[in-house]
Amino acid sequence: MKQVRPKKNLGQHFLIDLSIAKRIADTVDACPDLPVLEVGPGMGVLTQFLAEKPRPLRVVEIDSESVAFLQEKYGWEVADEVSAQTADFSPRIISGDFLRMDLHRLFDGRQFVLTGNYPYDISSQIFFKMLDNRDLIPCCTGMIQHEVALRMAAQPGSKQYGILSVLIQAWYDVEYLFTVEPSVFNPPPKVQSAVIRMTRNDVTRLGCDEELFRRVVKTTFNQRRKMLRVSLRQMLPAEAPFFTVHSDLLTRRPEQLTIAEFVQLTNFVAEALS
Repeated sequence: MKQVRPKKNLGQHFLIDLSIAKRIADTVDACPDLPVLEVGPGMGVLTQFLAEKPRPLRVVEIDSESVAFLQEKYGWEVADEVSAQTADFSPRIISGDFLRMDLHRLFDGRQFVLTGNYPYDISSQIFFKMLDNRDLIPCCTGMIQHEVALRMAAQPGSKQYGILSVLIQAWYDVEYLFTVEPSVFNPPPKVQSAVIRMTRNDVTRLGCDEELFRRVVKTTFNQRRKMLRVSLRQMLPAEAPFFTVHSDLLTRRPEQLTIAEFVQLTNFVAEALS
């Protein structure tokens, strides 16, 4: 069987260590009995262990060469993004772009676990799509760039704490599981990787305008070295009473705020905007 050539433009680094692949596959066991969607299976090193689990599995792959390889290897049916939106839970390959898929129709509206060896250059986009579909995805696991994993799991006060930390931890509990060295990939990436697991927390409503929450978080962290009173002037006029009424809070920097304090800040901004 002809091997797939890793493509730089797709950010492909194929995992070749079977023991690590099995460890990653086993991370989905934290959410048993749910279907699994694997993003970017490549040559199926992770897929082979996911397929052994007694649950529905689908894989989505944008690379046509990888799709052909997987079809030959597993004998699974291939569907495009549109025809894949059915209630048929049999293992199959979806040839298409995960970021463009309607996830609500993927398993006929049923919740599922998201996993994969995620391409480094779109991992943040994948997790933002997860957030937009958080009611469908109670658990997300997989391998990403080590630096990104540290940011996702970071706590207030640390250098890594930032936009991803706040937006993801508002809805998910994040676990940094283990580090993966470059030598277990073909080709080896220039950085370390890490395996993470995110599990939905009990939050159903943030208690503020969610779109404004995102905007406040992004605005303040885009000038993370500045005090909040400086960065928030992009959103409010400098003479607004907001800056004197909440002066104590606004002398802090964004990495010092907990998620609850960001919710509080968002409500203060909403009041000022109205």
